Parts: sequence; structure tokens; C-alpha cells
Amino acid sequence: MTSHSAMPLIIDGLNCAAVHREQFERTLQGGVSAINLTAVSPWSGLEKSLLELEANLARIEAMADLALVVRSVQDIQRAKAEGKLGVIIGAQHSLMVESDVRLLATFRRLGMRIVQPTYNEPCLFGQGAPDMGDADKGITEAGRAWVAEMHANRLLIDLSHCGHRTSAGFIAEARQPVVFSHANAFAVCPSPRNKPDDLIRAVADKGGLIGAVMWSPAVKHATRPDLNDYLDHIDHMVKVGGIDHVGFASDVTEGHPQDQDKWEKSFGPRGLYPNITGILGPWYEWETRLNLDYASLTHTPRIVGGLERRGYKTGEIEKIMSGNWLRVLDAVWG
Repeated sequence: MTSHSAMPLIIDGLNCAAVHREQFERTLQGGVSAINLTAVSPWSGLEKSLLELEANLARIEAMADLALVVRSVQDIQRAKAEGKLGVIIGAQHSLMVESDVRLLATFRRLGMRIVQPTYNEPCLFGQGAPDMGDADKGITEAGRAWVAEMHANRLLIDLSHCGHRTSAGFIAEARQPVVFSHANAFAVCPSPRNKPDDLIRAVADKGGLIGAVMWSPAVKHATRPDLNDYLDHIDHMVKVGGIDHVGFASDVTEGHPQDQDKWEKSFGPRGLYPNITGILGPWYEWETRLNLDYASLTHTPRIVGGLERRGYKTGEIEKIMSGNWLRVLDAVWG
């Protein structure tokens, strides 16, 4: 059996699995060396975000033999060398700094390194993915101030859940690489959560990347997606943005207590986002919501195998699974 330290470095560009020992062990078992952890709920304001962040930091500290909070690329490499899981503290929104973007500096001190301006809902800084066409008003003046503060604090800008026009505005405003940490190709699957070719190219031109995501509604609509459907997105995004600008993201809620009712009300077919999860085929129900070939972080080696079968060379696979992430993180974090 190959030891964890002998496996290639793998970075999960968006992880919303549970923060506990059993789940972190599963993640390491899948060969994943570092994760961009959603450390605060996408709908939390300042007080709740601080409480959630503190709870997650305490949980990670209690697993010091298994995991460590990473604040630099060197920390990611150290975690890998020690056979631990490197945890990048991230947020999928900026509601917690709407009152004052200078609070981003405080969240950085607390370990946060990747932040999105908004989740699916519009906020002070811009609009979310469900807002298509004229409904997407784009980046706001407050959003421009947010970008300046993100740059000043060397925080990575993530535009995964932004609307298309809002995404374009943030990319144009940015003076450092930005990412879509977890999104797929709109040309392959026309979900509002996916990105059209012009945005994929724009992020690549800024030196950033797009992390191909396993979340089923962003992979395929008509039928339940499998590994090949996911790899089709990687193929397309490599063709459009280049091999240096594509990564990997799991985005599976593994390890949390099973709560079908909560799922139905949020991300189910009749949930909060009708033009994202309500447009899928009849396959999209609780029991069949996950990718046929990827239901756990332990399945991550299947992606590597799939890329090999599609003819990707070892160096190209390493770029997709971690190398591109490391380059972007190093460029922004310093």
C-alpha cells in the first residue's frame, strides 16, 4: 500500500465536508493533502461567522496529530510531508464584512485565506449566480473597495458563486490572480453556477484558475452525472483556458448528519434555487443526488485514473490536482 506521503499532492479547491476526525481520515485516505474549507455558513453575518470560525479552528486544533491550519504554500507542503491534512480557511460570502471591509484584515489574522464576495444571494458587493442577464447588475462600488482590501491583505478572491456580469466586473477590477474555486463550463452544462468561455479565459489571463467541481447540478442536467461527465468539463476548460488554469474541487457534504428535510429546503429540486437545482431531470432526488462515481473524498483517486485514461500526462495531472493551485496561492499569499 502506498503511504500518504508518497502520493501526489492533491488540493481540494472547495470542501464543505464535516470537520471531525473520521471525515479528515477519509479525506487523507483519498490522497487529498489540503482543502479549501468552507469554515463559515454561506448565510452567516459577523457574529455567527466568528462563532462558527472559532468552533472550526478549535476542532482542527484538537486534531493536531491529523491536521493543521495552513497560512502559506510552505504550510501546505509541510502538512503533506507530515502526512497531515492542510486546512485552508475559506468563506463562500462576505456578509460578515458588509459593515466594514477593513474586517477582512481581522479574518486574515484568524487564519482565513480565500473569500468570495457573495454567495448565491445579492449583497452589498455584487450579485449571485441565480441572477442571470439584466438581473445581474454587476460589481458595486462597495465591491471595488472589497477588492482593494482583499489585495491589501493578500487574500485570494474567489468568484465561484457570483453572477456572470458580476464575475466579469471583479475580474476586471482585480490586480492579482482570482479563481472560480468550484465551477464548471457553462458550454458543457448551462447552469447559472457554471462559467461561460469568456470568463474562463479572463480568469486564465489574470493568472488564476477554475476548479472543476463534482457537485452534480453543475455537472449534468438531463441524467445523473458520472465520472466521464465530470471529465468532459475538465477537457473543455483545459481547451479554453489552458492546462495551467484548471483545478479540482469536490464540494460534497460528506460526514455531516443526514438531513433530507434540510436538503430538500435548500439544495433539493424544490429548494432555494429553482434555476439551479429545479431545472434538473427527475434523477435529482435525495438518494441519487451525488455523482455516480464520486460520493466520498475517498473516491478522489478515480479522478486521477480518469485523467490518465483520457491521455493526460503525469505533469498535466499534477497541475490539475495541485500544481495550478500552488502557483496561484503563492502568487497571492506571497
